Amino acid sequence: MESFAKLRRRHLVKGESISAIARDLNLSRNTVKKYLKADVGPAYRRQQQPCPKLGAFAEQLERWLVQDGLRPKRERRSAKRLFEDLQQAGYAGAYDSVQRFVKQWKAASPGGGTEAFIPLAFPPGETCQFDWSHEQVELGGVVQTVKLAHFRLCYSRQMFLVAYPRETQEMVLDAHNRAFAFFGGVPERMVYDNPKTIVQTVLVGKAREFHPRFLALANHYLFEPVACTPASGWEKGQVENQVGNVREWCFTPRPAFADLAALNVWLEARCRELAERPHPVEKARSIAQMFAEEQPRLRVITAPFDGYFEQPCRVSSTCLVAYDRNRYSVPAEFAGQRVSLRAWADRIGVVADGRVVAEHARCFSRERLLLDPWHYLSVLEKKPGALRHGAPFQHWALPAPLAAVKARLMQTPQGDRAFVEILLALQEHGMERVSVACELALEHRTVTAPVILNHVHRLASPVRPVSQVPTTLTLQTAPAANCQRYDALLEVPHAR
Repeated sequence: MESFAKLRRRHLVKGESISAIARDLNLSRNTVKKYLKADVGPAYRRQQQPCPKLGAFAEQLERWLVQDGLRPKRERRSAKRLFEDLQQAGYAGAYDSVQRFVKQWKAASPGGGTEAFIPLAFPPGETCQFDWSHEQVELGGVVQTVKLAHFRLCYSRQMFLVAYPRETQEMVLDAHNRAFAFFGGVPERMVYDNPKTIVQTVLVGKAREFHPRFLALANHYLFEPVACTPASGWEKGQVENQVGNVREWCFTPRPAFADLAALNVWLEARCRELAERPHPVEKARSIAQMFAEEQPRLRVITAPFDGYFEQPCRVSSTCLVAYDRNRYSVPAEFAGQRVSLRAWADRIGVVADGRVVAEHARCFSRERLLLDPWHYLSVLEKKPGALRHGAPFQHWALPAPLAAVKARLMQTPQGDRAFVEILLALQEHGMERVSVACELALEHRTVTAPVILNHVHRLASPVRPVSQVPTTLTLQTAPAANCQRYDALLEVPHAR
């Protein structure tokens, strides 16, 4: 285009001849004449590129494309996969020929062009969208993939982020509790994909069979759950776009934290920082200002939801229950019984007879054994020998006086049985009293079970105060010593 304009100026403005211009630009005179007669510059269009090797397979490839068009998007083959299938059928041509054919066929098919959408507008306090993403972080020096829960209020664009090791149902419930606490209220509608933790069955149209535990969450907070059409991400496009933006804003480059709790504290602060950006529609106002307008429209939270996932299980003969490929201990009196296991985002609880009988911190490793030695105390009464090699007692963090007594007693014969007697006293007298008794025994250098138990009972039975003798019972005349009374006894016959 630049040479075309220069050529016209040289002839029409400067008056140079056609022959001089042709010699200078190394063009033919006919080409120069053509340019001088044209009003616009020349446009070169690439002709249809021949594909001789693909020609014999074009019909087969088109038939596959028609068949894939009837399948869901996630099940359709890419151009690369179609190329590999054609190679198995005998095709010996290049991949780019198949790629061009697929692109042209899709563009020529109905609806093959750019898909059109309708811009959406949401009233304040009505709709919030939810989604998951997977992000790379460094926790405690180890690179890990965390599952990031995304929430986005559609009117103000205020977002909330929280990370978890899993995408299980208890994580979904806990994420909602945190998000509603951060927003200071609950929206009228929540929009989701169709994960199994939320939707059990996808029915015709918009009808869904939601998970009962998730419905309990929705009924508690009184919001309406709405599930998108499968493979229709545009129905919650705001949070879909947020996933890519958050990856750029928060996880590029990869951040590093001591643990997951520190990451979540930083994410919450980052959500507040990003809210200071201009609103994408109301350019003159920030997201934080729009959220301040929307927040009063949210429904007030009366009480947080108890977000646990519950399942029945049986306690094994070794007093263990299994969850998420880990095993947790239960008090020995429940061995062999049916109990309910409740999993929260941060802990595991075991419920029997309507009460929580055991609690453990949640472990997200695999094949781990989490034991509470106090759960096996009643077993030690019958099997004191297990104290020496029992798995629950290998790394038992006892108070210093009890640990010192244990070390002393385990060096003596029958020391394990003696220490078990002391442990059993904890059930009646508590840790503080038994620890003081152990300190007294160590101080007096007499470390035996009877001595320690004696100290325990003395601490449990305080010294009775001396009672005051009434004045009416006080002796008026004090008795005097008289040894002659004993001599008088010698005269009695039976005394002799």
